[in-house]
This record gives sequence, C-alpha cells and structure tokens, in this order.
Amino acid sequence: MAFIEQWLKKTKRHITNCLRVIRNAWHFCYALCLVFMVACGGIGIALLTP
Repeated sequence: MAFIEQWLKKTKRHITNCLRVIRNAWHFCYALCLVFMVACGGIGIALLTP
C-alpha cells in the first residue's frame, strides 16, 4: 500500500511539473507574438509615414 501511495505522489509531482512547463511555453509564445506584432507595427507605421 505504501508503494502505491509513493507512486501516486511521484506521478502527481510529474504531472504538476509538466503543466508548469506547458504554461511557461504558452507565456513565451504569447510574449514572442506580442514582440513580433509591436515590431511589425512599428515598421508599418514607418513605411506609411511620408
């Protein structure tokens, strides 16, 4: 019984770490998209300005 409890704790910790990595990846993706949009917006405004 103790083996099963230890295994469940280990599995829960692994799932939590995986979710943390996925959350960090999504934050990185959103930040990268935001930087790209700001950079392209600045270039677009510069090109449209006479």
